[in-house]
Amino acid sequence: MNSDDLAFTPATELAAMIRQKKISPVEVMRATLERIEALEPKVNAFAYLAADAAMEAAKRAEAALMGGGRIGRLHGLPATIKDLAITADMPTQSGSQIFKGHQPKEDTPIVPRLREEGAIIIGKTTTSEFGWTGVSRSPLTGITHNPWKHGYNAGASSAGAGAAAAAGFGALHQGSDGAGSIRMPSHFCGIFGIKPTFGRVPYYPVGTGDFTSHVGPMTRTVADSALMLEVMAGPHPLDYTTCEAGPAPYLQRLHEGIKGKRIAYSPDMGVARVDPDVAALVKAAVDRFAELGATVEEVALPWAKDGPELARFFWPAHTARHLPRLAEWESKMDPGLVACIREGARHSVMDYQLMRERKMAYIAEAHRWFEDWDFLLTPSVSVAAFPAEKLQPAHWPQHDWDWLMWAEFSYPFNFTWNPASNVPCGFTAEGLPVGLQIVGKRFDDLGVLQASAAYEAIAPWADKRPPL
Repeated sequence: MNSDDLAFTPATELAAMIRQKKISPVEVMRATLERIEALEPKVNAFAYLAADAAMEAAKRAEAALMGGGRIGRLHGLPATIKDLAITADMPTQSGSQIFKGHQPKEDTPIVPRLREEGAIIIGKTTTSEFGWTGVSRSPLTGITHNPWKHGYNAGASSAGAGAAAAAGFGALHQGSDGAGSIRMPSHFCGIFGIKPTFGRVPYYPVGTGDFTSHVGPMTRTVADSALMLEVMAGPHPLDYTTCEAGPAPYLQRLHEGIKGKRIAYSPDMGVARVDPDVAALVKAAVDRFAELGATVEEVALPWAKDGPELARFFWPAHTARHLPRLAEWESKMDPGLVACIREGARHSVMDYQLMRERKMAYIAEAHRWFEDWDFLLTPSVSVAAFPAEKLQPAHWPQHDWDWLMWAEFSYPFNFTWNPASNVPCGFTAEGLPVGLQIVGKRFDDLGVLQASAAYEAIAPWADKRPPL
């Protein structure tokens, strides 16, 4: 197996090969780091790369393997952590000049969980400044390029993770999602990503965005995400919002399929504009779910009508916490973020509480609707990738901070805490990936993974590699 093939081998296969001593952790790490060294200048997926430490860890993993030490589920596998997640041995800079070189003193809980199962953290992936936008650039790291087209958006605050997965910079990547930042980069970069049920994976420090940010895996295959999610999931005392129950055996039960399931399809959720090429690819993917034994019906979503107004209130309101930083840092911050902060600062506490009442009613209505359906299918994003220096595609209305206009499908399920995945479903005429969103009932992460795996089996995507 050559080094490029090795870089694109799924984690599930690599883990088995390492356990069987058919390949060594050092070989895997060398292939990964050599590919990063060669291609990272074209992609810019890393805010921090710990290449030397990763190679030393791979040597220790190989010694443990040969010496009969404990072999975890991810033994010797490279993994990345997003630059919004705190790490004790690597900087956490949040895509901002304000935190350049910032070194936390502790790890967020997923880091030791991954390492306890043998994963080797090779670096921190890029994010937009404080994760505020759906575009892959920041004042600290510049543009993270879509591996499918240089200069184009790799999408949202987990863009570095999405670009790294697509480029073959290891198989396992952690993302977080406050309004679509796992699903959107997965859509733009042609990979799989799942935003689990809120609280499934601990997130510490607990965020101030009214419990909307979820942690999850971003990988090239559904099985790799199932494996990674099993390792990351479960309650933790530092995150008081975590679910009490541990993860289901996701990987073991992926094959169970979705025969007999009731699936709703909405091409626009009643509120979204969608580019025709994206809409056509998503509709073709939806039509294939009947082959899987499911019943699919196009439906209206009456509960979704208030979503745009809610999102455009809460997104700026939650960025307003950065207002005190503007006096010193405004000139070095993302101008769109500054505009968003100023918009949010206009709202009073009373405004916030009254709007939150409306949000809670919206959430209840959505969950009542889900009582009649197993899954909801929608586009993941309204557009394919566009130039990363822009906040909106050129053919869309322009605004100084509102990127949500082309991302109306993702934030509703941050509000409602439902699990939702992105599965690649084709390419535009320009060769840019497009994704289908699969949303499940709250707590049915297993069902979303099974539906994603069932579609992957009839429309595989992991064999497709960007032209780097």
